[in-house]
Amino acid sequence: MAGIFYFKCTLNGWWDFRIKQKKAAKCHFKEVFMKRIFQKLKNHLTAKPEVKLATYRSYGTPGHLYLLGRALDDDKLKMHENQSIFRTLVNTYKQFDSYEISGAEIALQLPNGTVLTTKTNKAGYFLFDKTSSVNLKEHADEEGWVPLKVAYVNEVKNSIITHDNDFDAELLIPPLTARFGVISDIDDTILQTGVTSFLKWRVLHNSLFKKAHSRISLEGSPDFYQDLHAGKEGKEQNPVFYLSNSPWNLYEYLKLFLELNNFPKGAILLRDFRNPFDRSLKPEKPHKQKEIINILKTYPKLKFILIGDSGEHDPRIYTDIAAQYPDRILVIYLRSVNHRKRMARVQSIVDEFKTVPVLSVETLEEAEEHARENGFIS
Repeated sequence: MAGIFYFKCTLNGWWDFRIKQKKAAKCHFKEVFMKRIFQKLKNHLTAKPEVKLATYRSYGTPGHLYLLGRALDDDKLKMHENQSIFRTLVNTYKQFDSYEISGAEIALQLPNGTVLTTKTNKAGYFLFDKTSSVNLKEHADEEGWVPLKVAYVNEVKNSIITHDNDFDAELLIPPLTARFGVISDIDDTILQTGVTSFLKWRVLHNSLFKKAHSRISLEGSPDFYQDLHAGKEGKEQNPVFYLSNSPWNLYEYLKLFLELNNFPKGAILLRDFRNPFDRSLKPEKPHKQKEIINILKTYPKLKFILIGDSGEHDPRIYTDIAAQYPDRILVIYLRSVNHRKRMARVQSIVDEFKTVPVLSVETLEEAEEHARENGFIS
């Protein structure tokens, strides 16, 4: 009996020891886990923000460059095909909740090593609109794109510059083979946005809840634009310029949409985001009108095809520009939108305007037929 009693006591002692050991291990795990959580939170709250330079596809000539970019926090956007609605919302939030860096000195390195500098404005934007002593065309690829580099000149206070302070940029110089250029609206011309919807609720829905991978181009758009880019001879490499009233915050989103849907690579020209409390003076000319005139002045020997929609202001802006530059605009294609009053108003503009051909089309097949008949495409 004494042996059994001793065995039970030993077993109970061992069992109590194991329970205490497990409890101690559990407490230690909780302690380590909580320390890690608090350390991560502390690191997040005290960490230096990471910053980058965002550059936007632009255009130029062999002796003049026009490059826009922005100094801001590195949001590390991850736009995946299978991302959830929550991730799409997070991406949208990140694109608009940006931290801009004003007064930063930015250096632009040309292909031959020449360095130009400028400073960012209060919204973080920087612009190189300068004459170049370098023949940029000599450094362009066969499509006319010139690779460039931009960097911060100095360290950014209390921040970490990502990408080893080495950011890519590119500039389009139309090749000599180009016979004409294409200037196209994006919103409701090649991408369904819903700008004519009541209170523009479709614009909000499409921008907030739809990822770039699920946005479908309007039927026939990519093929038609590729045909215009190739031209009648098939190798003209006619330059394409994409315009939108969307803010620069959506640049990466729209760029990805164009790439996924196989549109020809081109300059993307958006505008600064104005909030309801912005009391600064508005530009004298609408964004699209200003950009189109800049392009016409940059390439005085090149004629252009204008493509837009009948939904907002494209018909009036395009015909006003054609009236100012009648020998520079080959044709205006306006895609019809499902809005009876707007269509009636647009049709009156089309009927009255005789300076250059204006076609209001239901589908791009009608525009393709006209382009083929007039030798713009094969």
